[in-house]
Amino acid sequence: MTVNAQSEQPAPAAHPALRPLPGAEILSFLFLEARLADEGRYSEWESLWADDDDSVLYRVPMHPDDDPRTTLAYVNDNRRRIKSRVAQLNTGNRHSQTPPSVMRRVVSNSEVIDDTSGLITVESNFALFEYRIRQRFWAGRVSHTIRRSPDGPRLVRKIVHLIDAGGPVETLAFLI
Repeated sequence: MTVNAQSEQPAPAAHPALRPLPGAEILSFLFLEARLADEGRYSEWESLWADDDDSVLYRVPMHPDDDPRTTLAYVNDNRRRIKSRVAQLNTGNRHSQTPPSVMRRVVSNSEVIDDTSGLITVESNFALFEYRIRQRFWAGRVSHTIRRSPDGPRLVRKIVHLIDAGGPVETLAFLI
């Protein structure tokens, strides 16, 4: 702690750094990804992902600081597992989704965290409203890493940090 010699008061803290806002194309991409998930348009949602299995990750950790190499997560999918998850959702035969959830999410407070090497990482707050028998709320911070390509943006990584991940979490039988 720095002390101001004249008043013996702590020096004011430095101002936090402002982060840039995503451009219109990236923001539109984030809204499209949310809308497709909400509307159950799973095959279209899957088409937003990059095709290379080695770099793709869709993860919902149990704690924000969890190491994906050593800890379990609610969701920890590579590209092949995303394809399998979408195939399961497309069958409509998921007991935990009978009747299917009606969902709407709000994505806000989006900030660019990194923009290098053709990849852009954007973090946003989200609130997901789910209705299936009763209404439930899901909220947290989501990190999207997007690759710019000639075919348009492609999702490489999505990490969802639920605010209540450390407590009991009901089934995640949908795309969060």
